[in-house]
Amino acid sequence: MTRTRPPVRPRPAEHRAGPRVPLVLALPAAAAVLVLLLPLVALVSRAPWSGAGTVLAAPEVGQALWLSLRCATAATLLSLVLGVPLAWVLARADLPGTGVLRALVTLPVVLPPVVGGVALLMLLGRRGLLGAHLDAWFGVTVPFTTVAVVLAETFVALPFLVLSVEGTLRAAPRGADEAAAVLGADRWYTFRRVTLPRVAPGVVAGAVLCFARALGEFGATVTFAGSFPGTTRTMPLAIQEAMERDPDAAVALSLLLVALSLVALVALHGRWAGRVLG
Repeated sequence: MTRTRPPVRPRPAEHRAGPRVPLVLALPAAAAVLVLLLPLVALVSRAPWSGAGTVLAAPEVGQALWLSLRCATAATLLSLVLGVPLAWVLARADLPGTGVLRALVTLPVVLPPVVGGVALLMLLGRRGLLGAHLDAWFGVTVPFTTVAVVLAETFVALPFLVLSVEGTLRAAPRGADEAAAVLGADRWYTFRRVTLPRVAPGVVAGAVLCFARALGEFGATVTFAGSFPGTTRTMPLAIQEAMERDPDAAVALSLLLVALSLVALVALHGRWAGRVLG
């Protein structure tokens, strides 16, 4: 009596080997990884580990770190208030000149940050377009204050949030919004209770990227806000100042800023963010 072999079941799709990467793509990809990774490896290899604790425990470092975290948080909150409605306009509103508006929103991403600082000075400086009136009418001076740091960080970081939320809005189907409108919901209610919860992943991702970008801002900040301890000297400015007197301290501070940025990105792509972003 011959035994029949059971039919061979196909391997589940998740266990199948993925497609092999062509060599013509693998080599440039590996080179790209090296371009991004080697500078960080060099930074870690040159770190003064034995004296890092002393450097990071200095009062001025804690002062700069606390200022950076406060200003980056404020810039992120301001970007959320301004950027989410702007993203909705770009994605859903049928207005003329939307393409030009999108280009203007994206412009700070490609501009040198120092140009943003100069532009903010021309707007809010004592002789600026609006700053002259603020000074003459209310005695308010914005440049070289903590408020100037927040505005500079918002200028350079806002586009990251807007583009992230706009992309999520464009990808989200409009069926639920249209159903809410048919049931009598006004646009504000639909935006708050239907649209916004559906695009929460894009809002979270954009907010994290916005915070990380604001945390590392240098050029616009030093131009518009200066570098005054306790008032405008954030961590990037403290690193630049340390580089002139103590390169080892600058390396230690740089690693701290890298760690903070890495924590923000891990929070975005980690398990919690994976559940939120679905």
